[in-house]
Order: sequence, then C-alpha cells, then structure tokens
Amino acid sequence: MDKYKKLATNTIIFAISKFSSSVLSFLLMPYVTAKLVSADYSTADLIQQTANVLIPIVFLQVNSAALRFALDKQTVKRDVFSVGLRVTLQGFLVFLIFYYPISLININDTPLGDYAPLIYIFVLVSGMRQLCQQFVRGCGHVKLYAADGILATATTLAFNLIFLGPLNMGIYGYVFAIIASDACSVLFLFVGARLWKNVTFKKIPSDTRRDMLKYSIPMVPTIILWWIINVSDRYMVTGFVGGAENGLYTAASKIPNFVILFSTVFIDAWQLSAVDEYDSESREHFFTKVFRVYSGGVFVVASALILVCQILTKILVADSYYTSWRYVPVLIIATSFSCLVNFLASIYMAEKKSFMGMVTALSGAFTNIILNLVLIPVMGANGAAVATVISFIVVFVFRGQNTRKYLKFDMKPVALISETLILALQCVAMLVLEKGVVMYCIEGALFVLMLLFNIKPIKELITLVLGRFLPKKKA
Repeated sequence: MDKYKKLATNTIIFAISKFSSSVLSFLLMPYVTAKLVSADYSTADLIQQTANVLIPIVFLQVNSAALRFALDKQTVKRDVFSVGLRVTLQGFLVFLIFYYPISLININDTPLGDYAPLIYIFVLVSGMRQLCQQFVRGCGHVKLYAADGILATATTLAFNLIFLGPLNMGIYGYVFAIIASDACSVLFLFVGARLWKNVTFKKIPSDTRRDMLKYSIPMVPTIILWWIINVSDRYMVTGFVGGAENGLYTAASKIPNFVILFSTVFIDAWQLSAVDEYDSESREHFFTKVFRVYSGGVFVVASALILVCQILTKILVADSYYTSWRYVPVLIIATSFSCLVNFLASIYMAEKKSFMGMVTALSGAFTNIILNLVLIPVMGANGAAVATVISFIVVFVFRGQNTRKYLKFDMKPVALISETLILALQCVAMLVLEKGVVMYCIEGALFVLMLLFNIKPIKELITLVLGRFLPKKKA
C-alpha cells in the first residue's frame, strides 16, 4: 500500500475512535461540573493524575516496549506480550509495599492519601489496559484498537451517568467510572485479539526481556518529566492558591484537548508509518511533507480554539467555572507545542533512542519547576500556564536540534515562528480586551491570517493524502 494512503487510512481509523472519546470528554464536562463542586473536581482530577504518573513507574513503561517491539517483524509476538504481562504483575506486587506512605499524602486542603485504595485499583486496571492496547496496535490490529476506543467512550459515559447520577457517589463515582471502563476494555481486547494465545509460562529468551527493558526503563523518567511539565502545576496551584482555583485551572485544561484530539489521532497512525518508512531512501522528504501538514493543522486548530474559547467554556462547564476561560488561551499555545514535540518523539522511537527522549524532556521539566515556583505566586494559575508554554518550547528547540543527528528534515522554522506569533497575538488580544466586538474582530482577522498562511499545506494534504482515495482518471 502507498505510504501516504496507509498513513491516511490508519489516521481515519484512529480518528473514529479518538474523536468519539474526546467529544465525550467535552460533553461530560457540564454534567460532571454540575455534580461536583470545584474542590471535589480538583480532588478527583488529582487522583486520576497521581495514578497516571504512578503507572509508568510501577510498570517500567513496559507498554511502550510492547508497542515498539511488536512492530518489529522479526520478533516473537508471544514473547513480547508475555514479558509485558510479567513485568506488569511483578511491578504491582512491589507497588503494594508502598501503600502506607501513599496513604499519608496530603496537599494543602486535599487529603489525597484518603483515596489510596482507589489509586491502587486505578493503577492496576489502567496499566493492564495500556499494555493490551499498545501490543494490539503494534501487531497491526488497528481496527480492533479503534473499536476499543469506541467501547471505552460508551462505557465511560454509561458509568458516569450511573455513578454520579442515581448513585450520587461523588469523587468515588468519577474515578470508578474510569476504572470500570478500563476493565471492560481489558476484557474486550483479550477476547478480540485472543491475547491469551500470546501468554506463555515457559522461559522467555533473556535477550527479549533485556532489550525491552533497556528500551522502556529510560522512558520511566521521561514520563515523569512529562508529568512534571503537564500536571505538576496542578499540585503547585493547589499548594499556592488552593483546591478551588485548581478546579478552575483543571476545567480550563480540558478545552485545549481539542488540539490533543487532532494530534493524537494522527500520531497514533504516524508512529506506525514512521517506523515502516524510516529506512527508506525518501524518508527526509516524507518527514518534511508530513510535518508541514501536521504542524499547520495543529496551529489552525489552536487558532480556532482561541477564537471560540469563551463560547466553548460557557457551553461546556457550569456557570461557577466560567472564569476558567482566562487560562485557556495560554494553555492552547502550550498544547500546540506539546504536539510538535510528540512528532519529534517518533524519530527517537524509530531509532530506539529512548534515553535521548529522557534527556530532552529533562530540560523542559527543570524549566517548568523553576518557572512554576516563580510565576504561580505572582500570576496565580496563569503563571503555571505560561511556565508550561515556555517549557514545551525549550523541549521542542532542544529536541529539534538533537534529532538532526538521526534525520535531517526541514521543519520550516520561519513558518513555525510566524504561526506562533499569530497565536500569541490572539492570546494577548483576548486577555487584554476580554470581550466585545473589537476583540472578536481582531481574533477573527488573526484566525483568517492563520488559514491563509496554511493554504499550501492544506492543499498538500488534499493532493498527497485525500487524493489517494479518489479514483484515478483514465488516460
């Protein structure tokens, strides 16, 4: 299959799955914010984020190794999945030793340690789902992977409606809905992909386990560093200005997920193509074209979101959360650069250079911590948003320079700088003017400018990708 057509096909398949789950996340916001007060919503989110940062530590990020090694045609798939499953179960047994110190965690007015049993269940079930998901994707079962996303959407919706509605379970209901949905996904993937056939109790070649752990272990600090950049600010906002303010900041962080939706749909498909085409002679040309289309799409979506962020906030959250829109424009810029950083990660993945992924992420994490400590006391939650933007820019620049050792493709720096300036002007206009006809005229004009700036990559998208699905004209 043509490489562009394959990329487009996989992107569409993943889009069906990702779009449904992301739309659900936004549609649930009015319901969740109506059922949970700001402080409770903050606590529920902190439980989820705490579990998410523990998962790669407990399981040594073995799910990423399951994906990467399942992509290699010469590997024995049964050995890959069995190593992943053993590391997951062994890691959880070790994790049980730390139950008591975790139960003592208390952040300002949020007694996180009281929810330790919930965190443990979340870690185990979600960790199992991630392992099954990534292995299935690496084996090429993209339709099954997409179907799992749709299933997760339906079950998350159902469990949230039940647990937060008739059962009125509050914080526990919000978190249990995620756990129950993940459990359904594990069962679905085991049955759909017949994963039990990839489980062996026999001795596995030591080089398979060694190579997988050699790849995955350096990713553990990398994930932690990403967590520091993406999520630690919520703990710092809670510590400096309280759980109620963090609840607003958390609600604001949901809207930039529209950019993540665009990015994730593509990146899931792109990782498969990046590995497949990495050894081809035309790889520089391929990466250049795809990156220009991808980056242009990211910035167009980001520009549109800033334009309508006040309207979206009004629609998606309860009235008491409306002021959270003030954090959205800056967070959208941060999210845009995180998407560009994720594209460059595909080069490290293809090269199996997970250590360099860790080193580049370290620069961003260090920047983020310092700026959070400086800016949050002065600017409040928006200080955390600004710190996140700068951190991702630092990582992008560092990673852009470093990856040229492995692959020299043209990232069109002039275009990137121009698009970033347009987003920055939109952000300033909205935060300074806040409302009114003048503000929307400026925002609209800047959005049109962003569209005009990306006419060429949009045309390339149509001719290189979508055109592949149209019947060819007969000579």
